[in-house]
Amino acid sequence: MTSKKLVNTVAGCADDALAGLVACNPHLQLLQGHRVALRSDLDSLKGRVALLSGGGSGHEPAHAGFIGKGMLTGVIAGAVFTSPAVGSILAAIRAVAQADTVGTLLIVKNYTGDRLNFGLAREQAQAEGIPVEMVVVGDDSAFTAPKKAGRRGLCGTVLIHKVAGALAEAGVGLEEITNRVSVVAKAMGTLGVSLSSCSVPGSRPTFELSPDEVELGLGIHGEAGVRRIKMASADEIVTLMLDHMTNVSNMSHVPVRSGSSVVLMVNNLGGLSFLELGIVADAAVRSLESRGVKIARALVGTFMSALEMPGISLTLLLVDEPLLKLIDAETTASAWPNVAKVSVTGQKRSRAAPAEPLEVPDPTAAGGSASRQTVLVLERVCATLLGLEEHLNALDRAAGDGDCGTTHSRAARAIQGWLKEGPPPASPAQLLSKLSLLLLEKMGGSSGALYGLFLTAAAQPLKAKTDLPAWSAAMEAGLEAMQKYGKAAPGDRTMLDSLWAAGQELQAWKSPGANLFHVLTKAVQSAEAAAEATKTMEAGAGRASYISSARLDQPDPGAVAVAAILRAILEALQGRGT
Repeated sequence: MTSKKLVNTVAGCADDALAGLVACNPHLQLLQGHRVALRSDLDSLKGRVALLSGGGSGHEPAHAGFIGKGMLTGVIAGAVFTSPAVGSILAAIRAVAQADTVGTLLIVKNYTGDRLNFGLAREQAQAEGIPVEMVVVGDDSAFTAPKKAGRRGLCGTVLIHKVAGALAEAGVGLEEITNRVSVVAKAMGTLGVSLSSCSVPGSRPTFELSPDEVELGLGIHGEAGVRRIKMASADEIVTLMLDHMTNVSNMSHVPVRSGSSVVLMVNNLGGLSFLELGIVADAAVRSLESRGVKIARALVGTFMSALEMPGISLTLLLVDEPLLKLIDAETTASAWPNVAKVSVTGQKRSRAAPAEPLEVPDPTAAGGSASRQTVLVLERVCATLLGLEEHLNALDRAAGDGDCGTTHSRAARAIQGWLKEGPPPASPAQLLSKLSLLLLEKMGGSSGALYGLFLTAAAQPLKAKTDLPAWSAAMEAGLEAMQKYGKAAPGDRTMLDSLWAAGQELQAWKSPGANLFHVLTKAVQSAEAAAEATKTMEAGAGRASYISSARLDQPDPGAVAVAAILRAILEALQGRGT
């Protein structure tokens, strides 16, 4: 079965992709009749060397994303994973020659088709009297033994574009640029790893991997690598890659050792998430620095992809200060990142967190017996939530992502851990504030934020008094904060429904002579009834609001959790089950 692709036609996808890039970039132009993109300011290149590169499509943003002042003059694109036509390469050479450039350098990745087609175009252009040189880049560090075809050209080619572009912009001649970038090309290596294959539009995946395998040392056309390894952590895979790349017994190794200074490229092969890319980049930096390697510059992003392949490649280029200046030189190429022109290694990567404000002694704080009662209440609440984990998750699967129980259990375990550290604050205001911070940090999700809001606001009225009217005011303050920031209202089928119902009953605490347990019992019963009533409500807020009410026939898990918490508080205070 072929994979789905957002294309107009399989045959025209390479043309359409290049046309789209040019349409959105006023500094580029298409060469009529050819799949060639050129700088629109060719006349400004008079007296300078022109740089042309290219290859098969499917490697975006390479190659056209690197056209611009300070990088490539133009590119010639083939069909997906196919070398461009000789006629189009020759047409591009002629076009830049007509702009009175002093010569053209072809930067070619080491694949048979590219070598043949660019080489033939070069021979024809030279026969016409156009000065043309060619550099073939082979930066693949996968193969441990020599191959007749040589090392494949991979993402390191982009660094050659950058170095050559900086030299050309500085007015360096064709022969010198050719010689200098040829030396640079020998001082780098690239290695890729993939979690699965990619598929050319209209075709099936190029290879298959089992769920517990990854492909090491693959190329950029979906071709298989040098070996398959078992799936492992990002740290382990990156360490394996760097070990392979720098192993002196590997014919294609990069001679990186302790004390070396390198440019690191972490390249997304097309389908890796940005989250994974960041994890890999962190692992690569830590692994290299642990080997005593100085990372002079780090480039992280998508530079040379293999369609939608979920994988990465690492490139290491040995550098000195003169070479770094070329890497740092300005360019208008759209795909070149805004790289900080300072060394990565040696930078301070963290800042001390601000100190927590000192707690002011609370004159309303009760004694040790109240603290012991607080512990009993919290332990009962935690046990209740842990026992409800699967039930709440099951309720949440109908309208959310099925983690309501898990989220509440995470909160319960955090509170249990906190209680083991020492007695909780005796002051109700400080207790609620501490619980707020704990849930905001440990619970996560919207539930953690809502509970945190509620407890933070509820703590404020309790700073002055802790009598029953003050607790009623605390409930009001918490409900007001939840509605203000959460945008839910009673009847919207959320946790607020249970809290709101309980809050209405707790208003009775404001009356003189109100009974603690009588009012709290009615509040719990109202909360439980409200939670049950949510099963017939139409969701007006939260994830459930995106789902047809016809599919919701279970009570809201958040409302159920709130009612259970209130019931646990009541029973703990009454001394039942403790």
